[in-house]
Amino acid sequence: MTHPKRIVIVGGGYAGFYAAWNLERTLRPDEAEIVVIDPRPYMTYQPFLPEVMAGSVEARHAAVSLRRHLRRSTVVAGEVTGVEHARRTVRVRPADGDDLELGYDVIVITAGAVTRTFPVPGVAEQAIGMKHVEEAVAIRDRLLTAFDRAAVLPPGPERRRLLTVTFVGGGFSGVEGFGELLSLATSLLPSYPELSPADLGFHLVEAADRILPEVTDGPGRWVVRALEERGARVHLRTKLVSAVDGHVVLSTGEEFDSGLIVWAAGNAANPVVAQHTDLPVDERGLLRVRADLRIGTAAAVVPDAWAGGDDAAVPDIAVATPGSRTVPNAQHAVRQGKHLAANVAAVLRGGVPRDYLHQSLGVVATLGLGQGVFQYRRLVVTGFPAWVMHRGYHVLAVPTWERKIRVLAVWLAAAVFGRDIVSLASVQHPRDAFVTGGAPRARP
Repeated sequence: MTHPKRIVIVGGGYAGFYAAWNLERTLRPDEAEIVVIDPRPYMTYQPFLPEVMAGSVEARHAAVSLRRHLRRSTVVAGEVTGVEHARRTVRVRPADGDDLELGYDVIVITAGAVTRTFPVPGVAEQAIGMKHVEEAVAIRDRLLTAFDRAAVLPPGPERRRLLTVTFVGGGFSGVEGFGELLSLATSLLPSYPELSPADLGFHLVEAADRILPEVTDGPGRWVVRALEERGARVHLRTKLVSAVDGHVVLSTGEEFDSGLIVWAAGNAANPVVAQHTDLPVDERGLLRVRADLRIGTAAAVVPDAWAGGDDAAVPDIAVATPGSRTVPNAQHAVRQGKHLAANVAAVLRGGVPRDYLHQSLGVVATLGLGQGVFQYRRLVVTGFPAWVMHRGYHVLAVPTWERKIRVLAVWLAAAVFGRDIVSLASVQHPRDAFVTGGAPRARP
């Protein structure tokens, strides 16, 4: 009697979640045991993070529980610290207890990328990233709390500092987050008669000479104009030089104090994949992957090893340019996860894996309530129609009907009653009220 193969999936993000979800549907329990390893017990639907920041989507609705939806998989809450494929073992560090060593027959690595950082003074102490739900919630609460604090101050440097927001990075995540937070700030002003639009300072800093590299020059310029017409400053060909104590210094020489700094300057290779595995990686630290998503090269395949998502250099055979790689975005990660499941199941059953091929569906971005941009080849849609397309696409793309219905319900409630503007920043310090017993809190 043959024993079921143990398939270990490293990473529970888009690609990992969809790989496990589809493997459960495809393979019988006597064919495979599926193990998913991730330090977080949920998959984050990252396209919703800008709307989580703006209060248009509830934080928990942007997260999909692994245990609730992966009914047949074993979910291990821990951080993978190494992969030794020669021994078919994965080292795992749980939050509590001793490190674990798990054996496997087949490995699927979908660990995802990490936030790319640079040694800019003050960034590590002041900035907040925007790859996770917790970060999006913290950004939203920081802005709402800043409005409450600024409303009791007279006009001046401190009020201006509290209401100055700086985003570093002009890619899709940075621009979407910037546009949504600007939309939230503008919508708050009627509730704060003490404040005016002149008190707001929104700065988007991008080192390149344009934002949104995924779209062509024309739509990119339109987005810059649209943001500037709403009162924002877009700094192109500009780098952040320092952010010590929240004092922003730009490479152009401009300086200002910023109460909120958000770092969205792109992704870097996952260090576990790049440095702690015996699997082949390229010069960027990404796994070398064939078109069929098996790890290896055209000349040599690593047996029983697969990869997809942001930590894999997947050939883009839909593009005629030799050496092209698929763009690290949700559109590819979801489809690569499904394709991984189909190919792994095919090989376990003695079949032949198929190459991954996906023609882009175009790109769409939200710039705040009622504003967006969409491009598919030469077709460009801007403004309200693009914003509707953005919401329509992502409510269809978020996994499970349960999440779709929850998100739609929040959108409908917001359309009728407006966005909720309550800050729960105190949740980051839940014991303060208990410890102080209601006594005034000491100033920081």
